[in-house]
Amino acid sequence: MIKRLLSAIVFITGMHVAQAQPTFAKDISPIIYNNCTNCHRTGEIGPFPLTSYEEVQQKSNLIKYVTEIRYMPPWKADPDYSHLMGSTALSEEEIDLIGEWVDAGAPLGDPAEEALMPEFPDGSLLGEPDLVLEFEEEHLHPGNNKDEYRYFVIPTGLTEDKVLKAIELRPGNKKIVHHCLFFEDTRGLAARADADTPEYGFDAFNNNAGFGVEQVLNNNQYPGYVPGQKPRFYPDGLGQKLTAGSDLVIQMHYAPWPVDEVDKSTINIFFADENETVDRFVEDHVMVPLPGVLVNGPFIIQANTRKTFIGEWRIPKDISLIGISPHMHLLGQDWEVYLEDNDGNKTNMISIPDWDFNWQGMYYFPKMVVAKKGWKVVAKATYDNTSNNPFNPNNPPQFVTWGEGTEDEMYYLPLLYVDYRAGDENIVFDSTYMEPEEEFEFPENKIYPISPNPVNDQMVSISFGLSHAKPVTISILDISGQLVRIIRKNEFFQMGKHIVPLNPSGLEPGIYIVNIQGNEVNLSQKFIKTQY
Repeated sequence: MIKRLLSAIVFITGMHVAQAQPTFAKDISPIIYNNCTNCHRTGEIGPFPLTSYEEVQQKSNLIKYVTEIRYMPPWKADPDYSHLMGSTALSEEEIDLIGEWVDAGAPLGDPAEEALMPEFPDGSLLGEPDLVLEFEEEHLHPGNNKDEYRYFVIPTGLTEDKVLKAIELRPGNKKIVHHCLFFEDTRGLAARADADTPEYGFDAFNNNAGFGVEQVLNNNQYPGYVPGQKPRFYPDGLGQKLTAGSDLVIQMHYAPWPVDEVDKSTINIFFADENETVDRFVEDHVMVPLPGVLVNGPFIIQANTRKTFIGEWRIPKDISLIGISPHMHLLGQDWEVYLEDNDGNKTNMISIPDWDFNWQGMYYFPKMVVAKKGWKVVAKATYDNTSNNPFNPNNPPQFVTWGEGTEDEMYYLPLLYVDYRAGDENIVFDSTYMEPEEEFEFPENKIYPISPNPVNDQMVSISFGLSHAKPVTISILDISGQLVRIIRKNEFFQMGKHIVPLNPSGLEPGIYIVNIQGNEVNLSQKFIKTQY
């Protein structure tokens, strides 16, 4: 009797364990489709597709390994140090779930439980652009297994100043386009440097015209491109100036490749809608290792040494920080950047504990980081110029200082900000900032109550959730249903919760409707705009 009872307990326990085993359909497909498939599908930069059970199962052991060491998905910022928008970092629970699934033999499970594939658009992730710029000709990237950094200059053709809301690179050859930076040139310096070379574009590090970082520091720098990261619109009411008659300068990084490849990329630019009130312009400040910035300079890294440089930027006026983009080269090891007030209190901005030269980009704060005049941004960057650094370009190690070549080094930290305005402390751009009890746990198509409501001129949060990733259009209608303005048009949003800010200052007093439409999505919420 006891033996039969024990056997029954073992059998029931075994059934429970079997039932608890993760399956691809129920547990793994949502992780893969919403974090990996954006790059791992036909025509994108991922070296193999991950769009079905069969494709994922074939690479399951590799997926387990690269997620356990946090090599993939690529997100270098430490999620425990600060919250940042658009994070692709998997949680420990997701990583463990993938490992358990692989160890169990990577079972499919019930196909009916498989997550829906995101509705990826064929073209822009942001919708229909207002201006499309294209390389004038193809560029040949030599197949010599070496990185190539190259400047390209494209006239904007603008006859009047415009307010830039977003910029998006559409790589012509996703196999080799690794990342790029965008700059504005209002003086024609880059165009003259390009004219001095017979081929299209010119070498970013070894050009006879002397065009380099010094020439772009005094011009607008726009958000760059990194594979797998969706470009972002500036929040409602904010934007960057794109000057009439200016050139757009692109610093392109082409990845090492064994055979010759050609690229002819395009750039999509989105301007402020004529009905949007843009009353604050995004500015950028770049911290570089000049006197007055480094507290332990000069920026010299002797051979066989490891050194941490500390830079400070004393805030000249009340501002609200919105983004940051650390940059260094192959000796780089880590970054830590924080804001410190006059009492020594610190606000974490970003930590990159394991720098990877191949994965860098712009990071955005999910909430405005308010910095008062006299406070300081402290930025610590560590470099390893020893033979213990496997990425050291010199063997044996050599004396290294500032320079744009990959064998040189950089301490380069752009910060995006706007002038401070009362209430900035309460402006939230992304659901990653929300408290745990407010988090969006069960994906569904839903629009949340507009907040605040009623509203005068303070920023409004449009919060909504999607059951799976797809393009949607967000519009403002009057009470009769007539279109007042479009906030986003066919922009691609991932599964989960999102927050889109609305600046209502240009609206007349009255009752309005926020409407969100997409495939099988039609959501609405009312709000009231008051006069005072």
